[in-house]
Amino acid sequence: QVQLVESGGGLVQGGGSLRLTCAVSGLTFRTYAMGWFRQVPGKEREFVAAISQSGGSTDYADSVKGRFTISRDNAKNTVLLQMNSLKPEDTAVYYCAADPYLRARLGSHQYEYSYWGQGTQVTVSS
Repeated sequence: QVQLVESGGGLVQGGGSLRLTCAVSGLTFRTYAMGWFRQVPGKEREFVAAISQSGGSTDYADSVKGRFTISRDNAKNTVLLQMNSLKPEDTAVYYCAADPYLRARLGSHQYEYSYWGQGTQVTVSS
C-alpha cells in the first residue's frame, strides 16, 4: 500500500521558516519524481516545487523561487520542503505527490502525479 505522509506544518509569523517532510512507503521511491503542491479553500491546487528521481533537477513556482528549497533523501524515502521568508499568502494546505514517469521536464500539473499525501496545514500570520 502506497503511503505519503506529510508533517511539519504549523503556525508561523511572517518572515519565519518551516520545514515540511513527506515520508513515503509502498513504492520504489528512487524511481519517482516528487512534487509539492498547495491549496487554499475555494482555489485550485497549485504547484509549488518538484524534484527529479536523483535529486539533480528541481523546479519551482515563481511565487516561491528564492525562498523555498526542495530536496530528497533516497536512503530514507523522504522529500523535504524548506520554506523561508514565509508570507501570509503562503498559507495553505501543503501536499506532497509522487510521479512515476521519467519526463523531459518535471511535472507541474496535478494530473502528472499518481499518488498524494493527506496534506499538512501551514498558516503564516502577518
